[in-house]
Amino acid sequence: MPLKVWYEEGLAFKCTGCGKCCTGAPGYVWLTEEDIQRFCTQLKLERKAFLKKYTRQVRGRYSLIEDPQNYDCVFLKEGRCTAYEARPKQCRTYPFWGKIMQSRRQWEAESNYCEGINSGPTLTREEIDEKLHL
Repeated sequence: MPLKVWYEEGLAFKCTGCGKCCTGAPGYVWLTEEDIQRFCTQLKLERKAFLKKYTRQVRGRYSLIEDPQNYDCVFLKEGRCTAYEARPKQCRTYPFWGKIMQSRRQWEAESNYCEGINSGPTLTREEIDEKLHL
């Protein structure tokens, strides 16, 4: 039987597409091979063209480029993700990231930043665990 966790009863979350998680401090949006393929399909680009135009290589991994002025993701336009359906795993699993999920306090702190937290349908513990392990 799995250990009891603070989100045992599930958590409400629905992405509103507000774009707040697509901007802010500098960082990396790491891409998996599946992410790259989704982007290529949606943008109708060959892999090489996509990588050259939209990514940078860091320590042997690909990350989306960001605007050097404000650190917006390259796909954030007018506060919305222009590639939402192709968004990377890292974006698809937010806010179910290790640091945020450490405690209810961390979750509530993140809710001050993300309007989708504590709104929308309730995800079960199993659904949350799956996102955490992706």
